Amino acid sequence: MEVYFPLILDGATGTQLQERGYDGSVCAEQWVLEHPEAIIDLQTKYIASGSDVIYAPTFGANRVKLEENGIFNKTEEYNRKLVGLSRKAVQEAGAEGRVLVAGDIAPTGKFLAPMGDARFEDLYDIYYEQASAQEEAGVDMFVIETMMTVSDARAALLAVKAVSDKPVLVSFTCDEKGKTVTGSDIAAVLDIFQGMGADIFGMNCSVGPEDMLKQMKRLHGYAQIPLSAKANAGMPKTVDGKSVYDYPPERFAAVQYAFANAGVCCFGGCCGTGPEHIRAMKKASEAFKLTPPDPEKLRGRLPLATEKEVFPLPADLQIPEALSCNADLAAALEEAEETEDTVVAVKIQGPEELDDFADAQYAVKKPLCILTEDEETLEGALREYQGRAMYEGNLPEKVLSRMAEKYGLVY
Repeated sequence: MEVYFPLILDGATGTQLQERGYDGSVCAEQWVLEHPEAIIDLQTKYIASGSDVIYAPTFGANRVKLEENGIFNKTEEYNRKLVGLSRKAVQEAGAEGRVLVAGDIAPTGKFLAPMGDARFEDLYDIYYEQASAQEEAGVDMFVIETMMTVSDARAALLAVKAVSDKPVLVSFTCDEKGKTVTGSDIAAVLDIFQGMGADIFGMNCSVGPEDMLKQMKRLHGYAQIPLSAKANAGMPKTVDGKSVYDYPPERFAAVQYAFANAGVCCFGGCCGTGPEHIRAMKKASEAFKLTPPDPEKLRGRLPLATEKEVFPLPADLQIPEALSCNADLAAALEEAEETEDTVVAVKIQGPEELDDFADAQYAVKKPLCILTEDEETLEGALREYQGRAMYEGNLPEKVLSRMAEKYGLVY
């Protein structure tokens, strides 16, 4: 099934399930399997309201989250059954061939060093397991959403692309200043993921429409792929012990015109929204004037990014003397921060030095240039580095082209 714009996504799942009896005593995925009528009712209502995409209720169905809830060795089973419920909702709505079922993939909650003890390949394995199960269950696309760390999202995107060639939407959550929980700027995050081949990039959750709109306007200056906005229905207030959101459907839909002007092509709702918000949005979308992304927007610039910051630099960069990759690399990177060099270069001789690089990559604060003459080493470094790097060396064009397509390498 092809994706057409404007694309109307669905609304909230969690807050809507709470209205249908979910009390949080077990994880949402287990509760949905025990009460399948709740998700089918919700999703058929979203379809009737105009959703072109519904998210399978697989948000927390990765191995880490399931095990935190005492559920072991059931990742494949849970994902298969949960996707099946969304498939049933599409069938009951008579929307087969028209409405897409998205495999929903969400954070593990794990962090790389120095904030945590996870290794990148561990994250990849976790997401590979979930993505494989969703692909086998027959999802039409994938949504990697509510992401808070670049490492989780990169691992998830690489895993999805390893098992499927279906469209992928990558969506982050950030504060009103456009910063993730680990301090990444949302513009840097966009640059990393459009370089890695995400089909759509967006934001969801955390903030209301107006704060999200400010960031979407900023992202439009960097976007080479369609943007997605799935905001909360405002910020919740507690009234009589319940969370109440302050954006009714008509007000929520009215903001979407501004989103369309800011380059957004995919429209949906997060916490506090429901079928009536989607109905109002669908009606409003008939008058949207979309401003599609310009793939040539960054022509002549090097779209480099660290995990925290984006650097669209001129192409005539001078590469400084390379740092050696060893146990002292983190200290050398910190010293390089004090120099006037625009970029920092690291020479990695072979795979045996990748552990040192992985341990130190958090200290990269300037755009990174990797020097190596070994294909395996370059790919290993690009997997570990949680930014968007450039390359200097003599590896063949076909190798570099593959690395550019898969990891966003600039060369």
